[in-house]
Formats: sequence, structure tokens, C-alpha cells
Amino acid sequence: MIDLADWMRREPKVSLLDQAAWRRVKQQRVRYLLDWLDANRDVRQAVQMTLQKTLREATGHELFSATGMPRESAFFSELSDRVAKLILPRPIGDCDLSMLFTAMFPEQSDAEWLLELDHRTLTRLWKLCGDDGIAHGYRQQIDEAMLYLVTMVISVGISPAFRRRLEPRMPLLATPFMALRRELEQFLMMRIHDESALRSVRMLVAVCQAQTDRIYADLDKYGVSVGLVYHVERLRAQLERIGRLLDLRTASQSNQGVLRVQTVLVNLIVTHHQRSSVRELISRSFFLLARKMVERNADHGEPYIAHDRHDYRAMLKTALLGGIVAALPAAAQVGIMHVGLAYFFEGLLMSLVFALSFLLISAAGGVLAARQPAITAPALAAEMGELADGGMPGLMRRAAALLRSQAAGVMGNLLAVIPTVGLLAVLVFLIAGRPIMRDGKAEATLQSLSLLGATPLFAALTGVLLWLAGLVAGFADNWFALRRLRDSIAHHRRVIHAMGPARAERFAWWLERNVATIAGNLALGILLGMTPAIAQFFGVPLDVRHVTLSMASLAAATISLGWPVLATPQFWLAAAGVVAAGVLNVAVAFACALVLALRARDVPRRVRRFTYRALLRQVASHPFSFLLPTAASRLAPAETGQPAQRGVQSEDER
Repeated sequence: MIDLADWMRREPKVSLLDQAAWRRVKQQRVRYLLDWLDANRDVRQAVQMTLQKTLREATGHELFSATGMPRESAFFSELSDRVAKLILPRPIGDCDLSMLFTAMFPEQSDAEWLLELDHRTLTRLWKLCGDDGIAHGYRQQIDEAMLYLVTMVISVGISPAFRRRLEPRMPLLATPFMALRRELEQFLMMRIHDESALRSVRMLVAVCQAQTDRIYADLDKYGVSVGLVYHVERLRAQLERIGRLLDLRTASQSNQGVLRVQTVLVNLIVTHHQRSSVRELISRSFFLLARKMVERNADHGEPYIAHDRHDYRAMLKTALLGGIVAALPAAAQVGIMHVGLAYFFEGLLMSLVFALSFLLISAAGGVLAARQPAITAPALAAEMGELADGGMPGLMRRAAALLRSQAAGVMGNLLAVIPTVGLLAVLVFLIAGRPIMRDGKAEATLQSLSLLGATPLFAALTGVLLWLAGLVAGFADNWFALRRLRDSIAHHRRVIHAMGPARAERFAWWLERNVATIAGNLALGILLGMTPAIAQFFGVPLDVRHVTLSMASLAAATISLGWPVLATPQFWLAAAGVVAAGVLNVAVAFACALVLALRARDVPRRVRRFTYRALLRQVASHPFSFLLPTAASRLAPAETGQPAQRGVQSEDER
């Protein structure tokens, strides 16, 4: 049977026919085979006996209940199982119809030509392969498969992780998952087809599917994990299979019955290949997780968006404060590198300094340049759902507001870090009697920051690190909600005894609001400090180029070498390198976060390409609108959803 299916579906590697033509060729082969068997009665009898004997002896409940279904009880077990199937050869069971079926149709494209077979050809195939006894046996195996699937549905549907997410709370026996099994058993025991019992089973299947939808909608409150998403997807797939098997079992031996069999077989082929793919498993399981983290990041990023001149000035002030604090780790970096520690301990110490400095910036209400794009870019993806309704102008205004806020952050940091480093250099000279940098180190700093060197590459790498830090912030916020730590901390006995009930409650709320910020700053400090050390361990000369820290290093080197250095090309190349670092930090971090946000919201590829081109055209035609603020009234209609007054032309349109 495997060889026969291979002959019917085989295509040459090089052909002038398109896919539609090859599907017709495969269907013609099936009809040719049937015609040839009709013309050779003795061969037909032998083939018919072999096929019917195979179908009688083979067990089909595995085909109906497991083919195309997630097999393992956990995500990583399923992942390892699929990887092993890709590497190891597949066994062929002697009595397993599922193994035979997947071996006969090894590609997903087989479903296309099988679906296009006409009714007459399908009827001839059934007369060749089956009879009433085989049909009765497979109806029993379909019943066994449905009972097995409903048992698996119950094991997940009544688990504590699912029940606590369902409102209103109900007794265990009253849940729709338990009722589904009772109604299904009652329906299967009936000798006479009962339409009302069938409707009851279908209604309960729909109710159980609605319960899984409610679990999806409630993930914002309780958090989301890969394992939870995997179990929800598995539950939905099993409920869908129960519905298809009900259709197949209740189909009569008429035209409808043959078409139902064809539909189920095609669905088995498609789902088997989709759920055998490692890439499909990862994408389906991580899709909702990424989307929920994007939505959480968007909520955290909203305060960082400068919508108007007032927000722009506020962003500039917070960036000035952040620049003052950011000068401290730059000065500490010079001292740590002067000590001459091993790469690992130097990176570890720098990670500690960076993390404490970034936490101090957040505690003081400051902003670090290029730290915001990884947080605020997902807010732009929230506008993607309105593109079909003419929402592109609002999307462009949103993008302009986001990038203006980044420009304010960069400018504020740079304006504050230069005088702060100068003040620190004066203090070092008064205390130690020497410049903040030695001449050789200052010249090496100018050379390392040069635009003609590796600074653009290192700045792009730093943009990726900034995006990863924002991703860690989303993970931490989701993990905090998933573990319900706010309630755990607020009602912890030792915390209550130490702080009192009211303070413990306030502390839990404060930690929930700031856990993403704390985790993101710690992650960014570790990434900036340890990445060069780990790269040096493997012999890769990588470094980081954050725009604020680079400007602080440039200011320290310039002050150490004196004012004559301003007339040298090395200084201006280093200054250009700092400017390029700022552009690349913002652009790369923003692009990475935006791509993740768009993919997590399942925006079609065509819409994504159109959005990218529109954004680039807007930047090329109105570059200053992404750097300088606009009036608050120009953005208000897009933000509030109210139409603008007629006859009032926006500033961007003028």
C-alpha cells in the first residue's frame, strides 16, 4: 500500500507542469488504477482481499484519536519527541493504521489532490477497500477514539490551573467537561440514532470550546506560560477532533457519508504534518506568550511616549536627570579598567555598577537614552488593528510621537552627561592631581569611538541588548502575575508581622508595578557588562556602544587631552561615531521590538511590508517631525478616536 501510494503521488524533480496540473495527474493515476483492476478481475480479487484483510486487522482508534494531535502531556516533552522523529527513522507497525496512513501520505500537499477526487472515484475506492463489516468495525473504533479524547479533555479541563481561571466557580461534576462525557456515553450507547442526544453533545462541545476562549481572555489577569498555552492548544485540538468524529459517525452510507470520510482523511493529513513540525509547535506555543508580553510592555511604555510639547519637555527633563546619573558608571568604568582585573571579574564588576546606576536612574524618575524603545515600540503595534479602517495616518502620528520621545531622551542625556563628566574630572584632578584619563587611554578611547572603526557594529549590537532587556522586563512582569506573587506577598505571615497588613499590601502593589522596571534594569546592566567579557573569553573582540556612556567616555578623553584635541580629525570622527551610536541604538532596539510586536499580533506579511514602507517614506519626507514636538491638538483626534474638525489642516499635512 505504501509503494502504491508512492506511485500515485510521485513527481519528477524537474517538470514543466505546475502544481494544479500535477494534482490532476495524480487523480488520473487513481482512476487509471481502478480501470485497470476492473479490466483484470483476477488481479482485482487478490488486491481487494489484501486491502480488506489489512483494514480488518489494523487498529484504527490511534488514527482517529492521536494522528495530528499533540501526544505528550507537556511542551518540552512534545518538543523532544518531534525532534527525535525528525532525526530517527520512523517504524512501521504491523497492526497500526496510524503508522500506515502517515507513511502513505508523507507530505502535506497530498491533502490537496485527495480533496479534489470526485465522488464517483471515491465510491469506487470504497468498493475496492471496504464492506459493511469493515465499516461497522471502524464505527466502534471511532466511538473508542471519542471516549479517549473526552477523557483527555476532562483531565485538563478540570485541573486547578484551568478551573481557577473560569468564572463563575461551579462544582466539579457540574463543569461542562464532566457533562460532555456523560452525554457522549449516553449517545454512544443508543442503538437508534437520537437527534436530540446528538444536539446535546454538540452543544456541550461548543460550551467547552467557549470555556477555552474565556481562559485565553483571562490570561492578562493571571499571566501566561508556555505550558499553559500548550495545554490550551491541545484541549482545543481534541475538542475539534471530537466534533469531526461525530460528523463521521453520524454520516449515512450515502453521498454525504463518502464526503465526510474524505473530509476527515484530508484533515488528518493536514493536522498530522502541521503538528509534526517543530517550527509549528514553537510558533503556536510562543505566539500567545509573546502577544501577552507585548501588551504588558505596551502598558509599561505608555508613560514614556511624548504626545505633545508638554510631554516632550517632561521627557527632556527626565532625560537630563538620567544623564547626570549615567555619568557615574562611565567614570567608574575608567577606574575599573585602570585596576586591570581579569575579563570575567571586570565584566562582573561593571555589570554591578551599570545595574545599580540604572536602578538609581529609575528611582530618581530619570530616563536613560535608548532604554525606552524596547518598552515603547510595542505600543505602536496596538495601532495595527485599525489599519483596515484607514488608520495609517494615526499609526504614523503614533510612530512620530514615539521617535520624538527617543530623540528627547538622547538629547537630554547628552546635554547632561557632558558637564557632569567635566565636574567629575575637576574633582579627580583636585583629589588625585592627575587627569581622569591618562594620555594613552584617552587616545585609545578616541580611536575606539571612531565612526570608521567598529563603533557602528557595536552600536547595533547594543541596540539588540536593549531590546533583550525590554523582553526580560516583559517576562518578569508575566512571571509575577503567573505566580500570583502580589497576593502571596500581601498575605505572607512574616511580611505582615514585619511591616503590618497595610504596608504589606502597599509593598505588594508597588512591587507588582515596578517588577518589570527592576528586572529590565538588572538585565540591561548584566548584558552591557558581561557581553564583552564573555566575547573575550571566546576570542571575539566585541564591545558595547551605548550613546550616553560613549558620550561620557568621549567627554572624559577630551578633557584629559585638553582643548587642542578639538582641532584633530580623531575627535570629530569619534563625535560622529557617538552620533551614529545614538541612531543605531534607537533604530535597532525599536525595529526588533516592533517586529516582535507585529508578529505577536499576527499582522499579515503584506500589511507589515506596507507599514515599513510607509514609515520609511514618512521619515524621508518629514524627518524633523520625528525629532521635534508638535501641538497637542494635532494628535488628540487620533488618540481619542474623535473626528477632527473639517477645514482644519494638520501641521503634518501643511
